[in-house]
Amino acid sequence: MTKLQFEFLDRHQADALGELKEERVKVNRTAKVVKGGRRFAFSALTVVGNQSGVVGYGFGKAKDIPSAMQKAFKDGRKHLIRVPRVGTSIPHEIEGEFCSSHVRLIPASPGTGIIAGGTVRAVLELAGVKDVLTKSYGSNNPINLVKATMAGLAQLRTKEMVSEARGVEL
Repeated sequence: MTKLQFEFLDRHQADALGELKEERVKVNRTAKVVKGGRRFAFSALTVVGNQSGVVGYGFGKAKDIPSAMQKAFKDGRKHLIRVPRVGTSIPHEIEGEFCSSHVRLIPASPGTGIIAGGTVRAVLELAGVKDVLTKSYGSNNPINLVKATMAGLAQLRTKEMVSEARGVEL
């Protein structure tokens, strides 16, 4: 299992963001066979963001779908990251990976839109990225794809961020 390195927003920064939108990516049903029959439980994967540079993901489990969704939303608020953008796209090409899922994110010219599958599209839309090309390789497990996309977005740096970190002008 790959360990992700993120700089999450702290609780006070997350509270200052105000209204966060939520999108359900996947709801999974599991069954446990007991003496009286089957007992069902649900797990929910959601993406949370404000559509202007902040996005996160959450995973919740419960006996019913609404409770699982609520837990996932709460978990998503704890895993928010800031995404640098240049105009309506990303600053540079990047590849994110988690386990056997790989996602390549390529900047696109204005008007292109988000060319991505449903899982990656949810993350990019709630991050506020409007023009990007993507390609996913390997496993198409939604949980791993969301984490791979988040890993890619966490690696993005603008010219200003790089010049400030290095102490030189670019």
